[in-house]
Amino acid sequence: MSNVTTPRKEMQTAGEKLQQAGSHVGQAAQETAQAAGQKAQDLAHTAGQKVQEAAHAAGQKAEDATASLGSGLQTAAEKVRGAGPHEGILGRATEAVAGVLDQGGKYIEKKHLTGMADDVTEVIKRNPIPAVLIAVGLGFLLGRTLRS
Repeated sequence: MSNVTTPRKEMQTAGEKLQQAGSHVGQAAQETAQAAGQKAQDLAHTAGQKVQEAAHAAGQKAEDATASLGSGLQTAAEKVRGAGPHEGILGRATEAVAGVLDQGGKYIEKKHLTGMADDVTEVIKRNPIPAVLIAVGLGFLLGRTLRS
């Protein structure tokens, strides 16, 4: 009878060892999955930061370009004033053009891109119907231009 109990005990012991090994494998798999999940989360966070930094840099470049455009318009106004006639009808026209360029340059330098977008939004809110009509007209002209 001792021969019969020995294989049973060995099978029970082997089963217990298999069960423990399975438990260890399951625990290791769970830990590996958690580590992989954490790494994926870290990578996603890092990628998000990189995208945010790139967007900020692009926005800053656009703002700098806008300020440069404003300065360029003011310089153009000075050149128009210096090169054009100073008296008579042409003198007044020259001064009017230079004044518009100068005011536009100052506006662009002061407001930058975000301020101009806010101003356009405000104008559209105050005048929705003309804004829609202008948009339709521009779309029509753009469509005709692209079709040609």
